[in-house]
Amino acid sequence: MPTFFLNGNLVHFAAFKKHVGFYPTPSGIEAFKKELSIYEGAKGSVQFPLDKPMPLKLISRIVKFRVAENSKKATVKSGKKK
Repeated sequence: MPTFFLNGNLVHFAAFKKHVGFYPTPSGIEAFKKELSIYEGAKGSVQFPLDKPMPLKLISRIVKFRVAENSKKATVKSGKKK
């Protein structure tokens, strides 16, 4: 499964017969729960149907959220203060 990394796993994605699976971790799903409610999914995943336009702006916002989340964790882990 293709994965983007930045200070650890950022997001994963996979293509299926009828949808694209997007896996931004449970925190990424929870942070955008309302906007993602129109899609099928689970605790850490969402399914974007192939017969509908991809919500690229929403995906971008989720990825930016995950970048900030992973960057903050890395800063805390390294003992640095922002």
